[in-house]
Amino acid sequence: MDRPTGVSDDGAAAVEVLDCRGQRCPLPVIALARRLPELPVGAVLRVLADDPAAAVDIPAWCRMRAQEFVATTPDGPAYDIRRTH
Repeated sequence: MDRPTGVSDDGAAAVEVLDCRGQRCPLPVIALARRLPELPVGAVLRVLADDPAAAVDIPAWCRMRAQEFVATTPDGPAYDIRRTH
């Protein structure tokens, strides 16, 4: 059965993972900026980034670009961003 892009089998929004571990600033933010527009509005992109600067840079990028910073997950560390437009 076909389902909309970005939606899992149970109807919840799928989370796409972008692995930027080992990359240093500003590469994780550049990768995020390139990938997010390719996703449908409402989709969540989880950025895996172990550069300590990502903890500041990714939420700041979301504010500047009017995208929703959803959460930080410590087991990665990972940053969830929802595409708003």
